[in-house]
Amino acid sequence: MKKICETILDAIGDTPMVRVNRITKDVVRGTVLVKLETFNPGNSIKDRMAVKMIEDAERAGLLKPGGTIVEGTSGNTGMGLAIAAVVKGYRCIFTTTDKQSKEKVDALKAFGAEVIVCPTNVDPEDPRSYYSVSSRLEREVPNAWKANQYDNLSNTQAHYEQTGPEIWEQTSGRVTHLVVGVGTGGTVSGVGRYLKERNPKIKVWGIDTYGSVFKKYKETGVFDKHEIYPYITEGIGEDFLPRNVDFGVIDHFEKVTDKDAAIMTRRIAREEGIFGGNSAGAAMAGLLQLKDHFVDDDVVVVIFHDHGSRYLGKMFNDDWMREKGFIEKTGMAARDLVAMRLSGELCALDSNEPVEHAVRLMSEHDFSQISITRDNRLVGSLNEAHLYDALVHDPDVKAQPVETIMQPAFPFVDVSTPVELLSTMITPHNPAVLVRDFKTDKTFIITRSDVIRVL
Repeated sequence: MKKICETILDAIGDTPMVRVNRITKDVVRGTVLVKLETFNPGNSIKDRMAVKMIEDAERAGLLKPGGTIVEGTSGNTGMGLAIAAVVKGYRCIFTTTDKQSKEKVDALKAFGAEVIVCPTNVDPEDPRSYYSVSSRLEREVPNAWKANQYDNLSNTQAHYEQTGPEIWEQTSGRVTHLVVGVGTGGTVSGVGRYLKERNPKIKVWGIDTYGSVFKKYKETGVFDKHEIYPYITEGIGEDFLPRNVDFGVIDHFEKVTDKDAAIMTRRIAREEGIFGGNSAGAAMAGLLQLKDHFVDDDVVVVIFHDHGSRYLGKMFNDDWMREKGFIEKTGMAARDLVAMRLSGELCALDSNEPVEHAVRLMSEHDFSQISITRDNRLVGSLNEAHLYDALVHDPDVKAQPVETIMQPAFPFVDVSTPVELLSTMITPHNPAVLVRDFKTDKTFIITRSDVIRVL
């Protein structure tokens, strides 16, 4: 045990491993252990790679005394970088997305970092994305260095040098499976590579989320933009392929729904007394989905990346859970509307198509609204009232691309969402809701008239 740390950075690592007792009992065979990375100073596993990236940049002369650290981060990497910056005397500017919890943003600001919030639902190459904004800041801010956690291989190396050896030692080399949520890919790739070098028979299973490209790319080698759509789960999944994701190390990807991840996040606290974050819930839910693959002698290690305190306004908030349809209610749900054929499968128009095509499509099918896509991603919507106003104001708008008059995209909900909740989500400004059935991989549109028929 470390007796006295010279700085807070010396307290990083050597995190405990805890046996899971209740959640997996009579469900998962073998021993299930969680590696609790919440014991790092920044309460997440990202402390490890943040310091590694900074120190490697210092050695390479990329980060100079008094410089500015720039990064696109959902919060945890930013926290690790911010803590190291305080100790080492650097300035920090972070970009993040509007999907991230307010608690994460406030925590970064507590360490003196500047935080710029960017829209989530845009392509990575879009100038508004948090990736693009951070790259622009690196060019514009004097003496700046971008950590680039997605493509900076110091990320993977940190876990190869630290986290992997710790797990091997703590399990006395008996570990048979590694289960971990995959975001930047550094953890799964670094730990997985180290463990497989010690024992090639160890299985490495990555947890992915619906709306992310990882699973299909691993299984087919195809980067499919059809796989990409907005999701709620934080910290895992991506809409691009980071260099740190070593698909050769990962044996299998398991997708977990937003709802299952959120519910499990709460169960972990209530049943195991462990206050883990959203990706911990996704990892445990994925483990239960894979339960038939284990035998009695297996030793399964699940990595819990961060702390539950960063999700107090989300997964641990009953109102938020109800708003998202994650707390079950009795009564009719969206799946019932689908089964009764009251809702139709989604029909969409490409954003580059002229407005007159939208007019024709809506007239032929008697649609009151449609979704708009770009590169097969949902980026907007159009309802008949808005279309009517646009045509009356300027009849020549018919020849323009539909994206010039499109409205914000309709919100996504799970097929289990109660009709009672759907009714509150459909408003004059938001006339429809998209329902995703993950089992059939289909999307349906529910409108005000659909809900009125059953109410």
